[in-house]
Amino acid sequence: MNIGRWIDFIKGNSTFYKDGFFELPYLYNSPQIVVQSIVNSPSAKHVEEEQAVYINNPFSNGVMRYREIEEGFWIVATSITFKKNVMLKAIYDREFPLDYYMLTYSVFESNVKLQNTFANKSPFLSKYWGFKRPGTELGAYFYKGSVCEFYLYGFSKEWAERNFSFESLPVENQIKKVLTSDEGFITYQDIVPNAAELSKEILINLEKNNHDLLSKAILKTQTFQLISTFFKNAYIEQPIGNYTPKETPDYKKIAEAEKLLLDTVTNPFLGVDYIAKKVDMSPTKLKLTFKLVHGISMMQYHKEKKLLLAMQLLQNTDMQIKNIALATGYKSSSKFTANFKKRFGKMPSEIRL
Repeated sequence: MNIGRWIDFIKGNSTFYKDGFFELPYLYNSPQIVVQSIVNSPSAKHVEEEQAVYINNPFSNGVMRYREIEEGFWIVATSITFKKNVMLKAIYDREFPLDYYMLTYSVFESNVKLQNTFANKSPFLSKYWGFKRPGTELGAYFYKGSVCEFYLYGFSKEWAERNFSFESLPVENQIKKVLTSDEGFITYQDIVPNAAELSKEILINLEKNNHDLLSKAILKTQTFQLISTFFKNAYIEQPIGNYTPKETPDYKKIAEAEKLLLDTVTNPFLGVDYIAKKVDMSPTKLKLTFKLVHGISMMQYHKEKKLLLAMQLLQNTDMQIKNIALATGYKSSSKFTANFKKRFGKMPSEIRL
C-alpha cells in the first residue's frame, strides 16, 4: 500500500479524537502489513538496514524492530512511550489476504501506591498474552505517560500447521475454538514463566542487528521457545468463556475499569457495582465483557495483580516479607503467605533463597 492510499484509507477508518483519546489506526492483516502501515505513517523514520522504524510524533515516541524469522513467521517488537491518551485501532484492508494468526505479549509499566510504607509508589509491570484469529477487530487504550513493550509474533496458517498440533486439539479446547471460529481472540495473564526476561533477550538480539547465521539461529530458537511455551501452557490452562463476540467489546470502558483496579491494587477490591457505576456500564455487562477481554474476572484480576506486585517487591527490593504483606494490602502475614504459596507454589521466603 503506497503512502497516498494509506492516508486515504486511515481517513476513512478513524474518528481521530473521541471520548478523550486519539484514535491511531494501523493495518493488521499480517506482520508485513503492520510494518508497512507504520512505515507509511506520519513522523515515522524507516531505517531499512536496521529493520527498524523510529516513531516520534505528538502522540508517542519509540522504536519498532522487525524480523522475518523464516517464511511465514515474523516478530515485531515495539518499545514506546505515549505522550497523549491513545487508542490503537487494529483494522483490516479486505484487499489483502487475512491468513496470519497474531500472538502478542505486552508489558506495561505503571506506578502503584503502596500501603503502610514510607515509599509512596512502586514500579509495577503488568503482563498480558493475547492470541487472535485473522480479521478480529480490536482496540487497545493507553493513558498518557504509559511506557510499554509489545512483542507481536505473527505466523501464517501454513506455518502453524507445520509447527504446532492444532488439528489434534480436542474441540472443547479454547485455543481450538478460536482457531475454528470465523473470528475471535483469547487472552491470558502471566502464563509463561520468565517471559519478560526472555523477551528482553530477544529485544537485545534485535537491537544488535546481527545477520550472521549464529545470530539468526539464536533469534529463531529464542522466539520459538517462547511461543512454544505459551501454547504448551495455554493447552493446559482453560479459561471459561465465549471468545467469539457477537459485537465488538467497549474497550474504552474496560480500560477504565482496568485502570481503576490497578490504581487500587493494594486496596480491598472495589466491587463490581462500584466499578460499573464509575465506567457507566451495567454490572452484568461489565462482568461479562471484562472476562471476555482479560480472560479472568475483575476480582481474580485484582488478586492476581496484587500477588504479582508482591513477587516483584520480593525480587527487586530488600523489604521484609511482613512489610511486603502490609504494603500490598494484606492485613496478616499468614494470609499473604497462604495466598502467595497457592499462586506460585512457593513460600515468599523461598523466593529469596
